[in-house]
Amino acid sequence: MNKESEYVQDCYLSLQSLGTGLNNLQIETSDEEAHDVFREGALKTKSMADELGKRVQKLKLEGN
Repeated sequence: MNKESEYVQDCYLSLQSLGTGLNNLQIETSDEEAHDVFREGALKTKSMADELGKRVQKLKLEGN
């Protein structure tokens, strides 16, 4: 794996971790407004992670 591939992979893993954390906060909070904010953040983070996941796969196929 080259530097670009490693960087994209690291960002992908970080976003997945962030999304998991936001999901956990959503579950644990009893405040309705905070629940909605955490949920929206988790959904946006998942969307970004999904896009980066596609890029990771493309880089692997390209052999980079």
